[in-house]
Amino acid sequence: MSLIGTHVSVAGGVWLAPERGDSLGCESIQIFTKNQLQWLAAPLSDSACERFMNAWRQSRISKIVAHSSYLLNLASEGETRTRSLAALADEIRRCEQLGIDELVLHPGSHLGEGIGPGRALVAEGLKQVIDKTGSSRTRILLETMSGQGNTLGSSLEELAWIIESLDDNSRLGVCLDTCHLFAGGYELRGRVSYERIVRSVERLFGIDRVGCWHLNDSKKDMGSHLDRHQHIGEGQIGVEFFSCIVSDPRWGDTPCLLETPKEGSGDEGNLALLRKLRGF
Repeated sequence: MSLIGTHVSVAGGVWLAPERGDSLGCESIQIFTKNQLQWLAAPLSDSACERFMNAWRQSRISKIVAHSSYLLNLASEGETRTRSLAALADEIRRCEQLGIDELVLHPGSHLGEGIGPGRALVAEGLKQVIDKTGSSRTRILLETMSGQGNTLGSSLEELAWIIESLDDNSRLGVCLDTCHLFAGGYELRGRVSYERIVRSVERLFGIDRVGCWHLNDSKKDMGSHLDRHQHIGEGQIGVEFFSCIVSDPRWGDTPCLLETPKEGSGDEGNLALLRKLRGF
């Protein structure tokens, strides 16, 4: 069955995240392995990694996914590109230390240079990082984006192009974000729309390439290109699409992670609704 969970804080120590997820009844969680708004971070100590592993083993959480820093932009050039490539390689090493197999990455922004040049830079950057971290088992999950501004990855075809550009793409996967897909122009309302999206995923990537879902309703209309997350069932998408995801056996053992607002019904309310939609 799908592994329902949410993004949890690592404040006070990365080892506290599994306990926080466990207290919410999560079967999977997403974390940052460092401050998402800073380039540099202190190395993870052996004791911190050991405490994290022990906490994970003692919890009911099956899978943990990491999310990379928001500062990274593999479609940039100059100093930002150099820092992004180094930071991504470092985040992969941090995932290795923590036993995390999946790292979500925003593809980046072409900064007005156009989708073609931007996606080519992303592909080349990924190749460099994968070569540099060749012994790692951590897979990079390219996240679908809303298309706001100059961001890349608002279509499944864009992500497929990037993946297919690498001769060795075995360490590349996809994170499907429902709010971003909807804002990017994909119809997600109803079961027919759900089956259409899944067929596109199967054709372009294959089910196994999907490392996780981000489950977010959308405050804004389809095709708005505005990244505005909403509680499940309280936005423009509605509950049926989410019910289709969490009850579909094709997503067995796939993390289905909330990134919904913390206020209002919060994680507890959204998690309870997802469990009800799944059937238990």
